[in-house]
Amino acid sequence: MKADLVRILDGNIFVLSEENGDIAATPANPCGFFDFDTRFLSRWRLTINGETLHPLAVHEPHYFEARFFLVPGVPTHYVDAKVSVIRDRVITGGSFQETLTVLNHRSEPTDYTVRIDAGSDFVPILAMQQPHGPAGRFYRRTENGSLRLGYQRERFQRETVISSTAPADVDENGLTYHVRIDRNGRWTTTVRVRSLVLRPDGEDVRERLHRRRRRAADQLRTDLGHWLAESPRLSCDWEVLTTAWRRSLVDLAGLRFSPLTLPEEAMPAAGLPWTATITGRDSILTSLQALPVAPGLAAATLRMLGIDQGAVLDDFRDEEPGKILTEFRYGERAAFEERPQSPYYGSADTTPLYVVLLDEYERWTGDTALAREFEEEARAALRWIEEYGDIRNDGYVWYQRRNNDTGLLNQGWKDSPDAVCYRDGHLPGLPRATCELQGYAYDAKRRGARLARDVWGDPAYADRLEREAADLKVRFNRDFWLAGDGYFALALDSDGTPVDALSSNIGHLLWSGIVDDSRAASVVEHLLGPRLFSGWGVRTLAEGQARYNPLGYHVGTVWPFDNALIAAGLRRYGFRREAGVIAEGIIAASAYFDARLPEAFAGFDRERTGYPVRYPTANSPHALATSATIMLVRTLLGLEPYGEHLVVAPEVPARFGRVELLDIPGRWGRMDAIGTARADHQS
Repeated sequence: MKADLVRILDGNIFVLSEENGDIAATPANPCGFFDFDTRFLSRWRLTINGETLHPLAVHEPHYFEARFFLVPGVPTHYVDAKVSVIRDRVITGGSFQETLTVLNHRSEPTDYTVRIDAGSDFVPILAMQQPHGPAGRFYRRTENGSLRLGYQRERFQRETVISSTAPADVDENGLTYHVRIDRNGRWTTTVRVRSLVLRPDGEDVRERLHRRRRRAADQLRTDLGHWLAESPRLSCDWEVLTTAWRRSLVDLAGLRFSPLTLPEEAMPAAGLPWTATITGRDSILTSLQALPVAPGLAAATLRMLGIDQGAVLDDFRDEEPGKILTEFRYGERAAFEERPQSPYYGSADTTPLYVVLLDEYERWTGDTALAREFEEEARAALRWIEEYGDIRNDGYVWYQRRNNDTGLLNQGWKDSPDAVCYRDGHLPGLPRATCELQGYAYDAKRRGARLARDVWGDPAYADRLEREAADLKVRFNRDFWLAGDGYFALALDSDGTPVDALSSNIGHLLWSGIVDDSRAASVVEHLLGPRLFSGWGVRTLAEGQARYNPLGYHVGTVWPFDNALIAAGLRRYGFRREAGVIAEGIIAASAYFDARLPEAFAGFDRERTGYPVRYPTANSPHALATSATIMLVRTLLGLEPYGEHLVVAPEVPARFGRVELLDIPGRWGRMDAIGTARADHQS
């Protein structure tokens, strides 16, 4: 995605535009007005007297609004503009609204023609880069001074309705205003763009269900103010962290959305533009990382994913009883089952991670009622690990897609086709058992045992889960360890042979606790060694592996959330200084992205480039990257719930100086945490 696109959003409703506010969508430029997994505007062009407008400045006061200061043509230092335009854009009441103000700088009244060209391709988000011919019909019509753009395919119907407060000449391609503005005067109008998801009776399917999406701009401002006031306050001697923290809170607020099933609760959407929808892995891990700020996100995520938990065997959707979904899409392809995301269950990690989140949420908040409410869902998830996850009946979690046409080949968090590979580059057969899946399963069993003993009142079940976890740890450290290399294999292939590539996945093993203490130091040495650590963070795949590419999505880039979990794992095994090195690198990188960490950035050496290189199509804002900052602060301050208390054990690198986090919410009420770098601590 282009780095210079201007973004405004409210959950899964968002607008991406050029710096002058125009929208001109192409496969390489995913601009548009998006809602309900569909692009409702693909063309939105403002001209004055036929001239395109050029931006002088863009101001983004909040995540849901932007202001563009524009002049016709290309401004120069020696020609004064005779007219200028202020373009105020906001998401309000579940719609996209734009107020245009045209300023006449001439000393006499002047006539102007203001034109807005509008159009929509109604493309599903996932199809933007690979457009295909429409299976339905487009229509355009003017009606009572409004323009209606529509698309219909059988019972599937979407409409964009454009209306204006000032009278306009409306045609099927846009709106035209012929205005006379007094000398040094102004003219203004407000244009509203609504997205409609229509039933056969003509009613928007969300009208009665989705009240939260109807919040006006002043309500959004009030909500953001309340969100920031309720969030823990951070101060740090290193201003880069303070700025990144503030940006993380604001972006996390913007990414909250209410699914149709739970209209009064908010869970995190994964990111813009590709995954502004219900997800499993991203919502779980974002909620887990954000516990020190917003525990309520975890409650909504657990509830939503529990409602949609797999119940049957469905090859098309890769669904199995007890399995937690990967994502839920509402676009045309999903609606007509050309794609399986309605919902899709093609991930093997979301199910154990569901149990991990349920336990961590209860530990952090003391909300035993919710932990009891979702006992059956957690038990079903644990059964899935034992039954459907264990394809080979050897105690490991494997994956192999049921949908061989459109299902995901790789079903861990590195789900691109080339992500799981041998060091020489060739790809293993299926099924595959990646190493981090075993760590997640181990952690889920341990946490399930705690819940069974302390919350569900089932000590026998707890004992069984603990035995299974202990056995898994022993076998894993035997079968996945590459003694000659000193690290764990990325995976086992279809015949049980270790897949020997060196990857960041081994850091997740530390986070889950499955690594034998005697092997932790060797794993850490590789994670912080020059092949994996770029200076900004740990690469997804190490230099020297045949498929390594610093601009490869899962084969060489640096992912902030990946690094946050690795840092937490280092801390868990006592490698506090090394955790600080990773935290410093990731936070330092944020300064080069206007404090907004993207989904991923390139794995080039820090010494070579001097700055982190942007990955071209990364989601931004991205919920996992946004919450990574929160997780890193938790790691630096050593925040860990124990019973009714929050333990604080800081280990702060010198560059951070003093770090204060005040009013941390949890079962203890509110608590402060303060950490100061030791004089002998070198980052």
